[in-house]
Amino acid sequence: MPDPGPSSLDGLQRRLGHAFHDPALLARALTHPSWVQDHPDAGESNQRLEFLGDAVLQFVVTRTLFALFPADREGPLTRRRAILTKGSFLVGLAREIGLDSCLRLGAGEEASGGRAKSAALEDAFEALVGAVHLDSDLATAERVVLGIYGDLASRLAGAGEEDNPKGLLQERIQPAHGNQALRYDVVATGGTDHAREYEVAVFLNGRRLGGGRGSSKRIAEEQAAREALEALRKTP
Repeated sequence: MPDPGPSSLDGLQRRLGHAFHDPALLARALTHPSWVQDHPDAGESNQRLEFLGDAVLQFVVTRTLFALFPADREGPLTRRRAILTKGSFLVGLAREIGLDSCLRLGAGEEASGGRAKSAALEDAFEALVGAVHLDSDLATAERVVLGIYGDLASRLAGAGEEDNPKGLLQERIQPAHGNQALRYDVVATGGTDHAREYEVAVFLNGRRLGGGRGSSKRIAEEQAAREALEALRKTP
């Protein structure tokens, strides 16, 4: 698929409810690293915007849950946030707004099915949130994000908590060890710039509990948490 045309981008902006003042920000949010590899004069990929968008998304969801569940303590709030911001959930949201059809992919990545890859969609969704924030302000980014999610309580009701290993691990560890006892570290990376593989280990007060691999740090962290939960279940 070629570079998305104006009509495709116009449709995406209508679905977002936000018309970009700076169209270059929108284009960058949709630019996979493989596109830059094929088009060296294209500027930046969406990786820096993804970094910003992840922080904006976490804040918006956290503040909304804080208001929505006033009786909840930190543990349940953390678990709910993890459900709503985990990689597979963001991939679903990206597909709902048609982000897959708007990505700018290099020829090789396009041929290998990159438009359907979870890591590409997750990164682009977070980058899009970052782009909206830079193009406007935090209030606008919050409006756009919540417009995509809709009612968070309904989203949570339809989400499976069993597929939230990081939240479950935190709930298991927190009563005895506190909120800061777990640490996720990237211990190795591989692959090319546009097909990265991450290896992550999770530590409890410096002791390794589990490890995982994935095409994004989030996926690798979830696998590490699953391995840690399995190890804890086997512990007498």
